[in-house]
Amino acid sequence: MSAKIDLIEIAAKLGPKFGRHAADLDQADRFVGDNYDDLRECNVFSALVPSAIGGGGVSYSEMCEFVREIARHCSSTALSLSMHQHLVSAAVANDMAGRPGRSLLEKVAGSELILISTGANDWLESSGTAKKVEGGYEITAIKPFASGSPKGDVLVTSAACDDHQDGPQVLHFPVPFSSDGISFMDDWKTLGMRATGSQTIKLENVFVPDAAIALQRSRGRFHPAFSVIVAVALPMIMSAYIGVAEAAVEIARQKAKSRVSDAVTPLLVGEMENLLTTAQIARDDMVRLANDFNFEPSVNLASQMLIRKTICAKHVIAACEKALEATGGSGFFRKVGLERLLRDVHAAQFHPLPEKRQQIFTGRVSLGLEPVPSTEPAQQQAAT
Repeated sequence: MSAKIDLIEIAAKLGPKFGRHAADLDQADRFVGDNYDDLRECNVFSALVPSAIGGGGVSYSEMCEFVREIARHCSSTALSLSMHQHLVSAAVANDMAGRPGRSLLEKVAGSELILISTGANDWLESSGTAKKVEGGYEITAIKPFASGSPKGDVLVTSAACDDHQDGPQVLHFPVPFSSDGISFMDDWKTLGMRATGSQTIKLENVFVPDAAIALQRSRGRFHPAFSVIVAVALPMIMSAYIGVAEAAVEIARQKAKSRVSDAVTPLLVGEMENLLTTAQIARDDMVRLANDFNFEPSVNLASQMLIRKTICAKHVIAACEKALEATGGSGFFRKVGLERLLRDVHAAQFHPLPEKRQQIFTGRVSLGLEPVPSTEPAQQQAAT
């Protein structure tokens, strides 16, 4: 049994260090690889794995707070870390409920494996093709938004199998990055979150054995597994954006102090504080609903999480925009740091589900309908 690690101490040590290089990495479109090495040395990637399995034994809510704190210093490190941690979280939640997940947790704890997700862009339809061959499947696919991939050990992804004997299916599986046929497209040149390494992964006839298939589900239909994924992924991911907004607001507070003679400045700061607080309340309630994995997965829970995600995303963006307004013209200079945070925070809107898709999902659930119409291409529900 491993001893519980101290995330507060680690954040206090690594956060300022990460912050010193955040602007340079952003400007150079360079992945936060050195930060990942530091996190790995501190066993952060296995921190959520229960100590009885060999991990750090920290709680889900503690990891959300860690991501939030790191984001105050380096947005990209926090967001890419949240992608790994939400995969670990889903495995912990499943293992606690008696569902498959233990094997992945043991591997993460044993080797401090870094997991890379492509699930957000895939949503219910998935992408690519899974062709049945002897002993398994050959996977061919293009998978964008693979945050942290330059340091990844295992890709956790899915592919469509339309000629399956059970009808059109989606297969979920982990595949090592060392597998033949996996390559990187090095295309992550973006508006914000530039140092997350979220490049596109190409899979060409990658063999995945039958034994590696973790889940098979009907293509385009909402599967109960998504109730778990949504419940643990969104609070973790939005914790990163809360940290970004808090960093932007703190810059604006300090800059506004030199402009208090302007009668409008206190009003702008007050508006900014309201926007940030609304985002914080939404995110904090998401963490409450996740309840350190003590929740019952359901479509209704998924809908409640998605509602709060929309509220949080809208208000972190609005808070950062108001922070720029409250700071005034000086906030337009890169050296102040606000413009980078403002660019980074705008990525919050693209995580599943974007606002209009969430409202359709929630409206259907509220009306007692299936969350996604089975006759409608579910790919239209995905983030683009």
